[in-house]
Amino acid sequence: MNKGYLCIVLHTHLPYVRHPEFDDFLEEDWLYEAITETYIPLIDVFERLVRDRVDFRITMSLTPTLISMLGDSLLQERYLKHIEKLIELSHKELERTRFEPDFNRLAKMYLERFTLCRDIFNQYHRNLIYAFKKFQDLGKLEIITCGATHGYFPLMDVAKSSVRAQLKTAVAQYEKVFSRLPRGIWLPECGYNPGDDYFLKEVGLKYFFTDAHGILHGSPRPKYGVFAPVYCKGSHVACFGRDIESSKQVWSSIEGYPGDYNYREFYRDIGFDLDFDYIKPYISSDGIRINTGIKYYRITGETNEKKPYVSEWAREKAAAHAGNFMFNRHRQVEYLYELLEKKPIIVSPYDTELYGHWWFEGPVWLDFLIRKLHSDQDMIRMITPMEYLEENPRNQVITPSMSSWGYKGYSEVWLQGTNDWIYRHLHEASWRMNELVALYPQAQGLIQRALNQALRELFLAQSSDWAFILATGTHTSYAFKRTKEHIVRFSKLYEDIKARAIDEAWLSDIEYKDNLFPDIDYRVHSHVPA
Repeated sequence: MNKGYLCIVLHTHLPYVRHPEFDDFLEEDWLYEAITETYIPLIDVFERLVRDRVDFRITMSLTPTLISMLGDSLLQERYLKHIEKLIELSHKELERTRFEPDFNRLAKMYLERFTLCRDIFNQYHRNLIYAFKKFQDLGKLEIITCGATHGYFPLMDVAKSSVRAQLKTAVAQYEKVFSRLPRGIWLPECGYNPGDDYFLKEVGLKYFFTDAHGILHGSPRPKYGVFAPVYCKGSHVACFGRDIESSKQVWSSIEGYPGDYNYREFYRDIGFDLDFDYIKPYISSDGIRINTGIKYYRITGETNEKKPYVSEWAREKAAAHAGNFMFNRHRQVEYLYELLEKKPIIVSPYDTELYGHWWFEGPVWLDFLIRKLHSDQDMIRMITPMEYLEENPRNQVITPSMSSWGYKGYSEVWLQGTNDWIYRHLHEASWRMNELVALYPQAQGLIQRALNQALRELFLAQSSDWAFILATGTHTSYAFKRTKEHIVRFSKLYEDIKARAIDEAWLSDIEYKDNLFPDIDYRVHSHVPA
């Protein structure tokens, strides 16, 4: 008997990193690693599930910046060069480890994986969005959108025009790419500010997600906690809350599955372990050692002495952990079904890069879990939020609380001593963008191009990734550079447009560098009355 639902949500995002002015750029590797270690392994899992007629439902955000990068011909060409280098390195590793059987079989494993990545990448004509669209069209994925550049909405409270513009631009891109309108959204950093749901309603979005306390601290208190969605008072947009128990069981490296000693050790990579002259052609062109993705050791234990990775043991653990997750959800659903006297929905959201990149066995675990849910039980049904709302249209009306995910759950990651300086610049730029739209309500020609580019630069400066990086202390010089660079470009465009003295050569250059949203319309950033 079906007693509840499981809604797995994968938030799939990367900041817009594209540097055609350089032959090789270190931070572009974020995309190449994600393609190789997460996106293609998940596509492979979905392909095999469809082939084996295993029904499943996954909800997956694809952010507009990521969609833009996956569809960019320059980055596609660079990824092919990247994967070809890894295939070449794997062949060399087969030779180097020929007298070390534990490592040699792993070198063979990586050669097969990288070759598969190249084949799948080419199969979808170098654009992986085609793959995800196929699974959505088959009814297996529900692809949702996000803010245009992952701008953090709660800290745009004094610049509401930017919230609406981010949403309108994202929805327009989604419709062009997927030939339909999005029905749901992952709010950037899961950040909800009461009232922003009216903007979601305005662009046709039906639902969003918050962390657990976003619903639990709502007013009035939710009758069913996070185990049923609520409708926002006034807008009637649905809000789904994160289930803490099932989420933590997977993502926690300490208490969760990824910390198992038989799983692959993330922090031991041949890019750092091997002789510099040998590995030099496969690391950064400026000689900085980086992860190659070839890792030969398992976690082993709380020790620096690591033992070789055994893929068969890891696979057995992934199967056991999938069974454990299903068992725990059974107990959870049985308890909640009796307590609530209705079928609960367990919403389990994760960063997609957990699956494959941080947790190498994550895609295998997901494959085992879906197959077990399909074949070994009938108590829990996988479901998407829209399917749930269509089956359960009556839900409580409340006002969710302002909230985010991350440390303490109330924006602290994105507003603290290392990054608070950026917001006065972002807010001023947003107000200036309103001014430009009011001055030129129907611009054409060069001024229209400059206005469109000004909005692109504002969006890129608003990316929450830069504040996050500044807070965590990794790649801080790059985050600082990107924030400053886009604000400076916006400011020059503002002054040039006002003076009607646009430098067309310079404008063409930054249009080439920051080329996302080719159909952007600067007028979406119109003033929002207080």
